[in-house]
Amino acid sequence: MKREIAVGTIGAGYAARLHGEAYRRVSGCDIRLKTIVDLDREKAEELQKTYGYEECLTDYHLMLEDPKIDVVDICAPPNLHVKMAREAFQAGKHVICEKPLTGYFGEPGDPEPIGLQVPKKKMLEKVLADMDQLREVWLASGKKFCYAENYVYASGVQKAMEIVEKKKSKILFLKGEESLKGSGSMNTGEWKQIGGGALIRAGCHPLSSLLALKQTEAVARGEEISVASVSADMGMASKCLTTDYEHRHIAARPHDVEDYANLSITFSDGTKASVLASDLVLGGTKGYVEVYTNDSAIHCRVSPVDVVSSYFLDEDRLEDVAVSEMLPSKTGWNHPFVADETLRGFLGEAQDFVGSIRTGREPFSGFPLAYETMKVIYAAYQSAEEGRRIFL
Repeated sequence: MKREIAVGTIGAGYAARLHGEAYRRVSGCDIRLKTIVDLDREKAEELQKTYGYEECLTDYHLMLEDPKIDVVDICAPPNLHVKMAREAFQAGKHVICEKPLTGYFGEPGDPEPIGLQVPKKKMLEKVLADMDQLREVWLASGKKFCYAENYVYASGVQKAMEIVEKKKSKILFLKGEESLKGSGSMNTGEWKQIGGGALIRAGCHPLSSLLALKQTEAVARGEEISVASVSADMGMASKCLTTDYEHRHIAARPHDVEDYANLSITFSDGTKASVLASDLVLGGTKGYVEVYTNDSAIHCRVSPVDVVSSYFLDEDRLEDVAVSEMLPSKTGWNHPFVADETLRGFLGEAQDFVGSIRTGREPFSGFPLAYETMKVIYAAYQSAEEGRRIFL
C-alpha cells in the first residue's frame, strides 16, 4: 500500500478550502499536496500558502502530465466535472469529484433561457448519456472514482447507517432537507451555469444520503432495492417579491432555475423518501436527515449542530471566528460550528477516499451513488415540468 498520496486540486474556491482542511487531519497516510490549479493565479497562490501546496498553475493539463500526482481533486464548476474527470482517468489518475457529478448546461442551438425553454426529458437523456460515457472511461482506467458528497459522511448520517446495518432495520420512510437564503453568486440563478437550481445545488446533499441509507439497508438485509419512481413540485417562489426592500434578506435571484423543490421518491420495495430544498429560508443553513424504520426513529442534524450556543452583542474581534453558515450577523444567539470538518463529514469523506486509493477497495461514496443521484435529480426536473410521476 502507498504510504504517501500526492494530490493535485483543480479550483481554488470554497470546496477546495474544505478539502484542504480535511486533508490536514487525515490519518494513516501522508498527504502530499502537490499542485493547486486555478485560472485566477492569485486565488491559487493564496491556497498554496494556506495549505502548503508545492506549486500553483493556471492550466490543469500541465498537472495531468505530472507523473508524481496520484489523484486529481476536482473542485471546479459543475459544467467542467465530466470533462476533467475523463481527462484525469485517461492520464492515469484517480479522481475525487465534487458534487454534483454533472448536469445539463446547454447545447448549440438551444433556445434561451435553457431552464425554461429546453425540455427536461432532453436534459435527463443527455445527462445519462454523459455519465454512461464517463463510466466506460472510469472502468477502463482501473482507477478510483470518489464522489465528494459530505452529507453521506456526516457524523449523524454515519451513525444512522451503522444502526440500520446492525439492526437490519426495514426503512419505511426517509426525509431530508437543505434550505438556505440563497447564494450570493448571480451565476446560481442561471441554469446554464449550475445545471439547475436549489435541488441540484443544495438538495443533492440530503438526496445522496437517503439513497446511501437505502442501499445500506439493502446490503444488510440481502435485498435488491432501487428507485422505482419520482414525483416533484418546483417553482420560483421569490419572484413574488416585487421590491428591493422586500427582497433585501433573500439572496435568491432565479432567472430560469427553481428556488423551491419538493420531491417524493418511491423505492422498488414500496417504501418512500421525501427531499426538500429551497433558497427561501432565513436563519442560516438548515440541513437534516430523518430515518423512520420498523423499529427505530433517527434524526440526524447536519447544520446547524446544537453543540454550543453563543450570544454576542457585537462582532468585535470575531472576524476570523467561524460561527455559522449563511447568517448575515454573528450577534444574538447562534449555534457556532464545532469540529465542523468532522460533524459535516468532510474529514470522513477524505479519510475514506484516501483509504480507497491506498488499499484498492471501492469508496463508500463512489460512481454508483453519483450516477443514481443525478438520475433522480433530472427525473425530478422532468416530473415537475410535465406534472406527472416519472418511472425509472
